[in-house]
Amino acid sequence: MFISSPRKYGRSRLAKNRDTRPRGASVRGLFSLLLNKDRDWGRIRINVTVAAFCLLWAGLWGRAWYLQMIAGPHLADRARRQHMLSELVSGRRGMIYDRNGQVLASSVEAKSVCAWPRKIQDFYNTANTLGPILGIPPQEIFNRLSTAKGHFIYLKRKVDDASAEAVRKAGLTGIGLSREYDRIYPYKHLAGQLLGFVGQDDKGLEGLERSMDSRLGCIPTRQIVQKDARGRRFYLQEAGQPEAHGEDVTLTLDVQMQFFAEEAIARAVKEFDARWGGVLVVDVPTGDIQAWAQFPFFNPNIFQESSPLIYRNRLASDALEPGSTFKPFVMATALQENKITPASLIDCEGGKWASKNFTIRDTASHGVLPAAKVLRYSSNIGMAKIGISIGAPTFYKYLHSLGFGERTGVPVAEGRGILRIPRDWSEMDILSTSFGQSISVTGLQMAQAYLTLLNGGVYKPLRLVMDEDRVEERRKRIFTDKTAREVLQMMRDVVQEKDGTGRRARLDGVTAAGKTGTAQKADHRTGLYGAKRLASFVGFFPAEIPRYLILVMVDEPAQNQFGGLVAAPVFRETASRALTYAGIVQPVNVAEKQGRPLAGTGTARAYKLAAQDAPLFVENMRETRKKSVMPLPDHLAKAAERVPDVMGKSVRNAVELFARGGIVPELKGSGARVVRQSPPPGTAWPENAKPSDYVLWLSES
Repeated sequence: MFISSPRKYGRSRLAKNRDTRPRGASVRGLFSLLLNKDRDWGRIRINVTVAAFCLLWAGLWGRAWYLQMIAGPHLADRARRQHMLSELVSGRRGMIYDRNGQVLASSVEAKSVCAWPRKIQDFYNTANTLGPILGIPPQEIFNRLSTAKGHFIYLKRKVDDASAEAVRKAGLTGIGLSREYDRIYPYKHLAGQLLGFVGQDDKGLEGLERSMDSRLGCIPTRQIVQKDARGRRFYLQEAGQPEAHGEDVTLTLDVQMQFFAEEAIARAVKEFDARWGGVLVVDVPTGDIQAWAQFPFFNPNIFQESSPLIYRNRLASDALEPGSTFKPFVMATALQENKITPASLIDCEGGKWASKNFTIRDTASHGVLPAAKVLRYSSNIGMAKIGISIGAPTFYKYLHSLGFGERTGVPVAEGRGILRIPRDWSEMDILSTSFGQSISVTGLQMAQAYLTLLNGGVYKPLRLVMDEDRVEERRKRIFTDKTAREVLQMMRDVVQEKDGTGRRARLDGVTAAGKTGTAQKADHRTGLYGAKRLASFVGFFPAEIPRYLILVMVDEPAQNQFGGLVAAPVFRETASRALTYAGIVQPVNVAEKQGRPLAGTGTARAYKLAAQDAPLFVENMRETRKKSVMPLPDHLAKAAERVPDVMGKSVRNAVELFARGGIVPELKGSGARVVRQSPPPGTAWPENAKPSDYVLWLSES
């Protein structure tokens, strides 16, 4: 066995490992090595594939880590801005109803055309397409789009459905439709000045829409809006979450009563060529305002076409000198303070009372009159003498308690009027205030003060909203019941007596009462009273148990200026229709006997009392006496045993006697007295009688 020397062995290893071949030979050797048929190519391919997938997996995870950790917040913010929006949504405005559920104001969904100018690439094409659809000159649309500085603008607010659909079908980039609500008033001008109107942003600008905006309006809320790939938006409302909307309001108004009042005042303003006129109708037992009419009319649906002089709510905001309609409060104050009695004699100076400081005149010459007739004849001199006996401090105390000089609390924009403190009153101020000058009041304040008189001297606040809480602490007694009754009796004489100034306010079948007024208006340029007048009338009916209070104001009538000639007929027309509507009286045909009209009837219109204070007719008359529409008043509660004798009695008294037995007699003929009756007096109440079996014939004599 041979062993190589270490030196030789080491030298041969180094020589073997040293590559002294040229580079070309080395490459050829590598190819030859790869082409070696003894290699395991399947394993090589598997290893390469695994390595490639590992590299790809590592790259994907690296990219994901980068997108999540490094670029993630930035990309998420961009996605939100591209696909999700947060809008301030106002919601649907509350509806306004009358006392019977009739809709006076409502909100309907509308579409507004909006634009995102930065997304629009061709302003010319967009403007030319939208111009004919929206009715806007294309040049104006182009200017608005090209000069817009913000991201979002409105092109047209609250378009009609056809225009909205045309814009949607156009499919213009950067143009969309936003949801809003449009306010509509189904009855058009009915109670227009009272309701008011809202602006483009659904905010109340006038009337109840403004004064009750916090209740009718909806508090704006943030709502998430998502857009699809085409930029169309839809709302992501939470499940079970109701749509935001304002609170509904129910008014005490009655649409039918409102119509009666508006028709009557419109006719008077046109006939006497007046500046404007207004009517308030108040239900006395509740204090509810059932009609608030003003002419010229105002249609809130097209408020842009009217001026502030038209949509101004004058019955609440305009403070005017009331004139003679103010005298009942002066009379009540003097009676309450025991300065006079209804029989106290007052010298009216023959129609002219002059002193070194003043001169007061009456429209007619009167001498010494009892206090009751001073009010009936509306004597300024007589009322001035009554007022001077009261004194300024006491005078002011009562007027302030009645609500003059302060707001009534009705939720409308109203004026305070002018009621100066006692230290600012001169002797002439006391005298002139006694007949309705030197003081300014609103129509609403006058209605409030009269309601106190009709409520037995106890202050009762007016009400315009059905669910409105009463102000209990203001239910204070101002006049005694006796004082109130005495003044109301004087007002009855104003209408019912032949020499009263309110004769034209008389009603058929029901006793009415009231007071006329013809107030001089001051000329602001000269500082003196001019030739213009405010004609007014305040009345109520029935006089014995007041049901309705009606205030009428006609400003600056040109044809005639007296309240008894201008305003009293408006009261009569409104009250006559209210009598039938409320069921107090109903018109019936004039009776004829044997083909000939009854004596004294002519073509006159007769009336019968309806079922307001008496039971409805049924076949069994005994059952009739038990079933009534509403309870009878205390003085009518006891029924007579037999048919009463009403021959020669007044219509009102006769009907009351029959009503005690639950009977509503039919009135035939015209006149104030009963001349014949059927069945005859003293007979038993007939069984199974028909309504036509109870008849009263009337005559003037």
